Amino acid sequence: VLGTYRKMHIPHDPLFEEKYYFAPGDVTGDQRADRHPGYNGFRVWRTRYADIGVLICWDQWYPEAARITALLGAQILFYPTAIGWHPAEKATFGDAQVDAWRTAQRAHAIANGVFVASPNRVGHEPEPGTDGLEFFGQSFICDPFGRYLAQAGTEPAILTAQCDLGLIEETRRNWPFLRDRRIEAYGPILNRWLGT
Repeated sequence: VLGTYRKMHIPHDPLFEEKYYFAPGDVTGDQRADRHPGYNGFRVWRTRYADIGVLICWDQWYPEAARITALLGAQILFYPTAIGWHPAEKATFGDAQVDAWRTAQRAHAIANGVFVASPNRVGHEPEPGTDGLEFFGQSFICDPFGRYLAQAGTEPAILTAQCDLGLIEETRRNWPFLRDRRIEAYGPILNRWLGT
């Protein structure tokens, strides 16, 4: 065990009512705060293969989480997930939901110049009084250009891919999104809402 990361974003949707059961990860009191001013609970671990960050499920929708974890040095972002359909909505929204889920994470890979590995649960979980949840799988691994290196369907699978870490530097040199950030203009992101 390299360390602990506690999911920072907690969802509240029908049958995903996690706010009743979980508290979000802590943003203070970590020893890394001394070395990284503004550190807020996101983590990166050095392994013999790559420096990795793990962002859990609902965290996958937040570009801030991906960006901070990449800035902390992650070369691969892992997004273990349990996302699926309400069976009654699958025919209407199913394809769009899967596409949105994959697009958001591929965008994290592109915007940060990192590899992304997104394992997602498969199968059906019954829930009394409802149609339950159908987890859609569709796990994948993509490179810093968002290109799929490995993909799964709706059945259990094990995915592996060769991740050439040299591609990170090459991508960031040609698409220098991290270099060209205007951090002096980003203060408003610390507000909950800017609308009128």
